[in-house]
Amino acid sequence: MNPSEIAQLHWQHELLSSLEVGIVVLDRDFNVEVWNQFMENHSDILPSQICGKPLFSHFKEIDEEWLRAKAEPVFNLKTPVFLIWEQRPYLFRFGCNRPITSDSASMFQNVTMFPLTSTDGSVERMCMMVYDVTAQALGKLRVERLNEELKYMSRVDGLTGLYNRRYWQERFDNTFKLARRRDKPVTAMMLDIDHFKQVNDTYGHQAGDKVIQALAEIIRETVRETDLAGRYGGEEFVVILTDADCDKASLVAERIRESAQQATVNHEDTEIRFTVSLGLAPFDASYRSAMAWLEQADIALYDAKTQGRNQACVKTADMVKTGT
Repeated sequence: MNPSEIAQLHWQHELLSSLEVGIVVLDRDFNVEVWNQFMENHSDILPSQICGKPLFSHFKEIDEEWLRAKAEPVFNLKTPVFLIWEQRPYLFRFGCNRPITSDSASMFQNVTMFPLTSTDGSVERMCMMVYDVTAQALGKLRVERLNEELKYMSRVDGLTGLYNRRYWQERFDNTFKLARRRDKPVTAMMLDIDHFKQVNDTYGHQAGDKVIQALAEIIRETVRETDLAGRYGGEEFVVILTDADCDKASLVAERIRESAQQATVNHEDTEIRFTVSLGLAPFDASYRSAMAWLEQADIALYDAKTQGRNQACVKTADMVKTGT
C-alpha cells in the first residue's frame, strides 16, 4: 500500500470516527464490515471483535427475522428504509449517555438503512446510520405526558377525583342522545349529603371536605366502571347508571345509602357521621332534552329530602304524566 492510499484510509477513518452518528456496513448475510467509533463507544465492542461476524451474534435484542424483512427492499429494490423511534424505540440496546438528567435508561434511535451499490450496479452491502434522538424523543414524550395530565385535570374534580360538572354534563348529554337510539335502560341518579351545612358550621370546612371525599369514595366503590360518576357541585353528586332499570338502580342507591350511614369520618379526634338522600330517574323517550331528564332526578332528590332524608326516591315519566 503506497503512502497516498495510507493517507486516504487515515482521513476516511478520521471522518468515520468524528461523526456523532453510528455507521454500520453489513453484507447480505448481515456480517459486519464497518463499525465506527460511535458504535464502539456505545456498545463497548471493538471493530476487531465484531467485523467479519454476524450482527445478530452480538445483539440478541434484535429480531433477526424482522430486520431481514425490513432490509429486503434495501438489497433487492435499492430503496432506503427508515426506522423511527415512535414505532420501535431502538434497534441497538445502548445505554443513555445522559443517565443523571435523562428519564430513559436506553438511547432512543432513528435508523436509516440504504444500499451501497457496486460498480456493476448490484447491491451486496447496505449501510446503517444510527442517530441518537433521545433528547427529541424525551421532549416529545414529556409534552404528550403533560397534555394527558392537563386533559385529566380538565375532566376531574380536584377534591374527589370524580368527573367534574362540565365533563360529566358533556358525557350525560351524549348518553341522552345514545339512549334515544338504543333500547336499553339507563338511569340518572342525583344525591347529596343531608344537613351538610351543619357539618361545615359545627366542624369547619376541612371536615366538610373530608365528608365529601368519603362519599365520593363510597360512590366509586359502589358503581361499575361502565357507570359515570361526577361531582355536580358542593356536596351534590350525579351518576349515570348504564344498563340499569329502575329496580337495578334502586339497589345501587340503597347500597350507597347504607354505606354512607355506616361510614365514619375522623376529624381532629372527632368521629363524624352522615347520611345521604338520593333521587333516581330512569330514561324515557318522552324526555325532550338531557336537562329535562336530569330535572326528574333532581325532583326525586327533593322528594327524598322532604320525606325525611336518608332515603332514595324515584321519579318516572309515568309519574310526571300523571302528576304524582
